[in-house]
Amino acid sequence: MKKHNFSAGPCILPEEVLQKASEAILNFNDDNLSLIEISHRSKPFVNVIEKAKSLALELLGLENKGYKALFLHGGASMEFLMVAYNLLNKKAAYLNTGTWSTKAIKEAKEFGEIIEVASSKDKGFSYIPKEYSIPKDADYFHCTSNNTVAGTQMKSFPETDVPMVCDMSSDIFSRQLDFEKFDLIYAGAQKNMGPAGTTLVIIKEEILGKVNRHIPSMLNYQVHLEKESMFNTPAVFPVYVSMLTLQWLKDLGGIPFIEKVNEKKAELLYAEIDRNPLFKGIVAKEDRSIMNATFVLTDESLSEKFDKMWQDANINGLHGHRSVGGYRASMYNALPLYSVQALVDVMQELERNN
Repeated sequence: MKKHNFSAGPCILPEEVLQKASEAILNFNDDNLSLIEISHRSKPFVNVIEKAKSLALELLGLENKGYKALFLHGGASMEFLMVAYNLLNKKAAYLNTGTWSTKAIKEAKEFGEIIEVASSKDKGFSYIPKEYSIPKDADYFHCTSNNTVAGTQMKSFPETDVPMVCDMSSDIFSRQLDFEKFDLIYAGAQKNMGPAGTTLVIIKEEILGKVNRHIPSMLNYQVHLEKESMFNTPAVFPVYVSMLTLQWLKDLGGIPFIEKVNEKKAELLYAEIDRNPLFKGIVAKEDRSIMNATFVLTDESLSEKFDKMWQDANINGLHGHRSVGGYRASMYNALPLYSVQALVDVMQELERNN
């Protein structure tokens, strides 16, 4: 049996996607060539990347609404830089909710004034700030929808006339939102969409071309849009697997369907964390992530025993981020409900035996 994979990223992928991807490595499109040895400009792969972009826009409800999709290199970390390079003229507003927004702020400071409108650093990023104002003259407002390290998630987004940029790396395609509120969305594939190596960027084209600086070609969104994600060789295999995953999600019923599944998984695990006296959550309940549940033992002396129990139960990837410790159960789209039940069973067994 395959392990119950709670890894935070690279994350679990659907079994059928892995099967199709493995077949394509050996023989893609029945051409007796591997997917990873064909030309990225060949018609078969151009069809793949175009379908992947189309599916991304369709699932987000952004088709024919002035948005374009890109598959780029460098992960979300590169987008920390590219967003500022392309959009920051004088000043930008950032909401600081964790490790990744902190890194995004650091990169953006190289290009202009950064207004940190609010931060939850004072309590170890264990909550999402609610009361803050966004300067009306900011070039854009940047936020991170879900925080993999701390286990918090934005449940709502501010109303603002300022262009809104969002790092959705760890919860894109997991829940229904009014995606038209966002002018730029970026997401590393490896947390809910595909393997590491490519980054999805969704851009409302009208926000580009407004900065005064020269932008190097590789960092220029307009160049990548003009070349349709083919300015340089795209990450062929990650794009293909992302396309398969997006098609899998569409076939299931899209975001409305998977949101209900994700809520059931989160409800099951958080109910056990709150019920079981041996465990406790570490973030504000109203801000708990449905993707990354973080928790600790109330008695650290049980950690060795608990670790052995969940590993013996064929569970993988449960340790918390090295900067936080404790435990983190990442419940991305492809994780089945029965895997969460397997974890809950172990938590209940630990309680019975103590």
